[in-house]
Amino acid sequence: MTLTERDVLNAMSTVIDPELKVDLVKAGMVKDVKIDGGAVALTIELTTPACPMKDQIQKDAEGALRKAGISTFNLTWSAKVRAAPAGVSKDQLLPGVKNVLLVGAGKGGVGKSTVSLNLACALAKLGAKVGLLDADFYGPSIPIMTGLNKRPVSPDGKTLEPLEAHGIKVMSIGFLIEPDQALVWRGPMLHGALTQLVRDVRWGELDYLVLDLPPGTGDVVLSMSQQVRAAGAVLVTTPQDVSLADVVRARQMFEKVHVPVLGLVENMSQFICPNCSHTTEIFSHGGGKKAAELMGISFFGELPIELAVRKGSDEGLPVVVGAPESPVGKRFLELARAVAGRVSQENHRVRLPVMSAAS
Repeated sequence: MTLTERDVLNAMSTVIDPELKVDLVKAGMVKDVKIDGGAVALTIELTTPACPMKDQIQKDAEGALRKAGISTFNLTWSAKVRAAPAGVSKDQLLPGVKNVLLVGAGKGGVGKSTVSLNLACALAKLGAKVGLLDADFYGPSIPIMTGLNKRPVSPDGKTLEPLEAHGIKVMSIGFLIEPDQALVWRGPMLHGALTQLVRDVRWGELDYLVLDLPPGTGDVVLSMSQQVRAAGAVLVTTPQDVSLADVVRARQMFEKVHVPVLGLVENMSQFICPNCSHTTEIFSHGGGKKAAELMGISFFGELPIELAVRKGSDEGLPVVVGAPESPVGKRFLELARAVAGRVSQENHRVRLPVMSAAS
């Protein structure tokens, strides 16, 4: 019997994406099917280069082809990040950005900027086009943490070119003011300045734009949540009870402005001694996972305290770039895969047709 493209697609339609819960054919992930006698070649287009389930999909796809009697095949892999569905936000300030990721926390001092920067760099290392906007106007730390100390240029006098470091595009109010200058601004001024940093920066085509939000639920957080087409928010906490209580409030704020919370990551979960590798639970342990379970959201895991993180932040070299094989470097890569997977899930969920009661 002659092998046809329909035979191949039928086989691939039995392979379910573990995150999207839909088969690869229906999800539009099977591309360029070619048949040469009894040999098959095809491309599987993942919804993100950071897909955490690639190995499982490959195993299932190969099994499905063999089950269909196809023993000679060649699977090629590609990735195309899907954009958040249109119409999610009121104002399309970022037309070239497929997904905006808000990184927030209920309080300061939990390492939110460290998570934002390393998440952005990890996504870039995994193959995505990424930008990072430092929206913490009162404490912009991204310039120091990226090692950038120059000012952005404006080719046309109206827009700014973002700076680049470690494979990502970067913008911060810290690039536009003196290092020791304090911003004494009220809400309307913050709102206007932040809108300009979003609208008037030449971000270009990006798969992900990570927004490092200021702590709490104030004007800046509300403005960004309401104005940009956010794919979702990542919450950062420490194991301490006070931090966990505040992150619950942050989650409630995002819900009120209709931004899906993708999940929670617990930072500073343990201290790892650089000499003997002994771990010490300085801020208690397990609180982040318990809070995520109580709120019904994904738990993205724990990030330990390592000397390499502090050193890298002071030297402008994120740990996921400078020490990717360290325990915390590996965990940031795992975090990026998990976040990218949740974004794909959320985008797919929003696209699903709404069934009427009659149907």
